[in-house]
Amino acid sequence: MAKHAPECCELCGRNVGLQFHHLIPRKNHGKTWFKRNFDKQEMRLRGAWLCSLCHRFIHRQFDEQTLGRQLNTVAALQAEQSVQTHIAWAAKQRRA
Repeated sequence: MAKHAPECCELCGRNVGLQFHHLIPRKNHGKTWFKRNFDKQEMRLRGAWLCSLCHRFIHRQFDEQTLGRQLNTVAALQAEQSVQTHIAWAAKQRRA
C-alpha cells in the first residue's frame, strides 16, 4: 500500500482533502527504462499526497515521461520553478 496520508499537501501545505500522486506514473510501470531503474514495489509506492490543486497542476504541466524520469521525488518537484510559483499561489487559496 501507499504511505499513509499526512495532514496536509506535501507541496503547498494546505490542509484539505488529499490525493495520492504516483511520482512514477502508472502508465510508465511496464516500460523498459522504468523496469530497469526501479523495482515494481518502488514504482507502486513512490508517491506524494497532494491537494487537488497541486495534483491537477502537476499533470497539466508535465508529461508522464518527464514526471517519471526527472520529477520522481517531492524534492525534484519542489525544485522546478513553475512548481514553486504554483505552490506560492496555492498556499494562499482557501483551505476548504
